[in-house]
Amino acid sequence: MSRRHVAGLDLGSTGIKVLIADELGNEVLVRQQPTPWRPGPAGTTTLDADALVRSVRTLLTDAAQDLRVATADPLAAVEVLAVSGMGETGFLVDRENRAVAAGIAWFDPRGRAEIEALPAHMLEEFAGRTGLPAGAQVSVAKIIVLRDAGVELRDRRWFNLPEFMAVTMGAQGVSEYSLASRTGLLDQDTGRPWRELIEHLGATEKLLPPLVHAGTALGSASADWVPDGFAGAHVTVAGHDHLVSAVSGGAIARDRYHVSIGTAEVLLRVVDEPLSFDDRAELARSFINSVRHVIPGQSVVVAGVKSGLLMRRALQLSGITDRAGRDRLDEEASALALEGGLDPGSVEVRGARNDDGVLALTVRGDGVSPAELFNAVLRHSNDEIQLLIDAMDRVIAPARSSLLTGGWAGMASVQRARGAVLPGLVVSGRDQDTAYGAALFAMGLLERDLQPAVSRDSA
Repeated sequence: MSRRHVAGLDLGSTGIKVLIADELGNEVLVRQQPTPWRPGPAGTTTLDADALVRSVRTLLTDAAQDLRVATADPLAAVEVLAVSGMGETGFLVDRENRAVAAGIAWFDPRGRAEIEALPAHMLEEFAGRTGLPAGAQVSVAKIIVLRDAGVELRDRRWFNLPEFMAVTMGAQGVSEYSLASRTGLLDQDTGRPWRELIEHLGATEKLLPPLVHAGTALGSASADWVPDGFAGAHVTVAGHDHLVSAVSGGAIARDRYHVSIGTAEVLLRVVDEPLSFDDRAELARSFINSVRHVIPGQSVVVAGVKSGLLMRRALQLSGITDRAGRDRLDEEASALALEGGLDPGSVEVRGARNDDGVLALTVRGDGVSPAELFNAVLRHSNDEIQLLIDAMDRVIAPARSSLLTGGWAGMASVQRARGAVLPGLVVSGRDQDTAYGAALFAMGLLERDLQPAVSRDSA
């Protein structure tokens, strides 16, 4: 008897990945496509909804064909698909769930001035109420940018990327709690939309679709564009990528950092109860989030730096654009001392802080090779991570161990650097923790009733 198959789709900042597993949790295959960003001037970056759908269609088509080859079964198909991905970036849609404007990347610098122009009392309570710093990264900042550019908000709905992909595939339109927590529109104490802010935007309560937990059955992939092998699969939203990655290996110890390092590098701690309004506000002053987990009833403290973005740009600056070049650089950087072999101050790096993301270099000496530059980026991000650890330790008990995951985690130079600042570091043996974590949510639906939990009328 052939085994049933599930898939986890990860809409990442660098690439879109799909992982297919069997019902026992055995990984069958992983396929990837580049995320089709459209770069603009001064670091602005957007995403066209049609380009995203085309990339996902190509990815799923290839994966479906390869599944049938790998299993020697011409009828092999995916029964459940769970979608995870980045937070903050999303689309405003009309009544037919069509995007009315391009999505703005979470790392796009636009939005800071707009969110700082909120009424003083909203700005003062923003962090304590939402668990997020009031900055350019949150979705509401991007929504204001679109509104000020002429996009009408009344009767529009906001879908984060995983939610948008699910509804575009034919599933019901919902807002999953961990992704809604990235928008700045969710009150962490009540678990409901922040009505005053939504009304201030000129929108209605429809802006946030019905809220559901990660793993909720949302119907099937019935859209015409969904390729054979995925068509008809049950669909769910697994939630925010870093949080989904954190559950890929099972429950996280309360005294452990789960460190997911992609374009953004995130340090995550699980807490059993939401932090207080004052603690959320205190952490936000250090750009640390206190939001809802993908596991119902749990919250997470999430600290981030843009180290992956800086590492990527350092590689590009060094003329390295492929995996072979990255591997050579890793060997060269690892052969040097982490502190480098140059005189102190020969090269300085800035930009990893979560409200920055601009790689800024100051070179005062000769001999700054690509390996020296890369280690300088790692030292700088270590410094920023230590500041985050110090801030978290003032609010919650210090962590005693750390698990390093994500696209950069396989580099020996990265492992060495993080081992200097993170306690009890171990490295995940899995290449795609987020996609596998999403697949686990899909497996959960195989064991439960697959009837949609949200009516189409309410959605």
